[in-house]
Amino acid sequence: MPLQWTVSHPTRLVIAVAKDELRLKDIEDYLDDVLAVGALPYRKIFDTTGATMKLDEDDLMALGGRIRAYIPLGPIGPLAIVATTEKSYGQARMFTALAEADRPIKIFRELHVARRWLDEQSPAS
Repeated sequence: MPLQWTVSHPTRLVIAVAKDELRLKDIEDYLDDVLAVGALPYRKIFDTTGATMKLDEDDLMALGGRIRAYIPLGPIGPLAIVATTEKSYGQARMFTALAEADRPIKIFRELHVARRWLDEQSPAS
């Protein structure tokens, strides 16, 4: 399974870790679960360090559209993306531009820096 995630309701935190080949369907399944368990307002960290990104521009546009469609459902929590390769970093930048929502979002090269930033953020109310 290329994407595994944990939802902590007590800490209002979602941690997703990608490995192997990450595709659009993997991220869609993750987003479906986040929505289904009521974790959309939670703080999220999305770590792509161990993944090979198998996403093209159309996939990123679809993900951006999906995030924008969530806006009327309520607040969306802060997101820290960890992207260590040039390709994953570039795709994360494109995603942040396409997934415009009123929430803090930042891309990091190192997991511990991302986690420190995320810990400073409050979940959306």
